[in-house]
Parts: sequence; structure tokens; C-alpha cells
Amino acid sequence: MTPPTGEGATTAHRQAPPVPATSGPPPWQRITVGEPGPEFEARPPGQYAFEFPDTECDGWSTDHLSLRFATVRGAKHRYYRQPRQDAARAAAHESTGGVAFAVADGVSSATNSEFGAVEACRAALERMLDLAFAPEDRLDFRDVAGHAAERLRELTKWRLGGREPEPGEVAGLYATTLVAGVVRPEPAGPVVELCRVGDSCAWLLDLTTGRYRELFGSKTGSAAPLVSNEVTPLPHVPDPPEQARVQLAAHQVLLVGTDGFSDPLGDGDGQVGALFARHLATPPAPAWLAHLLDFSRETFDDDRSLLAVWPRGTAAPR
Repeated sequence: MTPPTGEGATTAHRQAPPVPATSGPPPWQRITVGEPGPEFEARPPGQYAFEFPDTECDGWSTDHLSLRFATVRGAKHRYYRQPRQDAARAAAHESTGGVAFAVADGVSSATNSEFGAVEACRAALERMLDLAFAPEDRLDFRDVAGHAAERLRELTKWRLGGREPEPGEVAGLYATTLVAGVVRPEPAGPVVELCRVGDSCAWLLDLTTGRYRELFGSKTGSAAPLVSNEVTPLPHVPDPPEQARVQLAAHQVLLVGTDGFSDPLGDGDGQVGALFARHLATPPAPAWLAHLLDFSRETFDDDRSLLAVWPRGTAAPR
């Protein structure tokens, strides 16, 4: 039977012309900042590290907030067949339209810190969603961090066949930094509450000036506190944990990142700061954020994680 032709023919019977192999946008090339690091094909992590893909990203919006995050394996871990030790998780709080999030960086000296980072994020997120989330309430971050530390203890006890672990055994297996918090819509503008254990960082990025404001105190520069740089991660829980509470203005973006991002960012005045200020002017596609975060720069080869939250209504997602 001959297919119908002419005006009566349906599009199902029409054949589109072949698409030339060269048409369409070119494939993404890795972004370089300054002197790039060495290029090589990533090696697979150990055969039992299949739960930790090289790259993860996510993105969505509530009525009031837009969220994106990405976490990528660094060049050092790609070369030495090690899994990504960073983790990030986020969830919408459906009754308020708020967002809860957690970002963790497994300590490299711990044997299985990749598991510690993921479990700390999961436990912190679960606990924040369970706690009171009303505007007049303040989150008990000692409780949140303690819940994450308890998850690591339980994981260690299971690993040891049911024997109660010593704190040093928990740290030796699963030590991790943690930044956990919430963004709650309020009439005057979204309010950010967050805490950290360890040395991961958080900033407010001003989209009108491109400046980054540290929320926990700078690791570098003249504003750095005159204290020891030693990291004290989970399962240790400070009493109280370091905390911050700020209002998110329409021209600001909340950023939370591990030191794989904060170290090349520095004080934000360099090429890395300019790159991210330009690309985060509006919420990018999640896959593009992961591509952006995987920039190549000489000597910076750690895992990188970055989570961002924008107030909605001032810039449309692209």
C-alpha cells in the first residue's frame, strides 16, 4: 500500500530530511580557569564504590525558592581510582514552601568517608524536616548535628558486628564535615538558618556587585580568624555548633560549598568568583551547574560540591 501524499498526508507518514552530523550546538568542552590541570580519562573507583557516581546534580523550584546543587569527583580521586567523598542532599518542606539542605565533605583520612558524608546528609535532612519549621521557631542545630553523628555511630556499630564503638573508631571510618540548614519564606523575604561542623563554607553572593560574603568566617585573607586550621568533623558535635541566620534579599543567592570549591574561590575577587557570579545570575540547568563546577584549574584537584538557593520572582530560571 502506498503511503498517502499531499495535503491529506499526516506527519506520521512524512519523512524528515536527515540531520547533518555537524548540525546543532558543539559538545561541551571542559571550562578552564587560568592554567588548567592535566587532562586524562577518569579511572573507575574501586569495584564496591558503585553507589558513588562521579557526578550528581539536582534542581527544582517551590513557589518561593529555586534550588540547584551539584557534586563532582576531583581530579585526584579520578586518577587514583577513589570514589567521590563529597555529598549533597536537599528537600522541599511542603507545608511551608521552604527548603532544607545538607552538604558534607568526607575527611580523606577516614577509611570510608564517602559513606559518612552521604549518611550525615541524609540524617541531618531527616531531622530538620521532622523538627518545627514555623517562622517563629529556631532550629535546634545541636540536635540536628547530634542526629547525624548518631547515624555514623550506628553505622560503625553495624560494621563492627554489633560491638559498641569508641568515638575514635567512628571517626576513623566515617569522619565528615557538615553544613545543614533551611531557607524559610517569610513576608519580608526568605530567612536562612544554617550550622556547620568542620570547615565547609557558606556565602551570600550579591548579584549586583559580584561580591561573596562569608557566613561562617573566612578561611583565607586578612579577615581570617586567628585560630587553628585543624578540622574537627563529625562524629564530634560542638556545643553549640557554629551557626548563622540571615535574610536573603532579592539580589542575593545563598551558596553552600565544600573546600574543593571554597579553596579556588578564595575571597571571590578572582577568576573563579567572576565565573560563578556570571553563571549564577539566574538558576542554571542542574547539569550545567555540574559542568561549571567541574572546571579545570592547576593544583585544585579536590572533590567539589556547591548548593545554591535563589528567591523566586526576581529572575526566571533559564
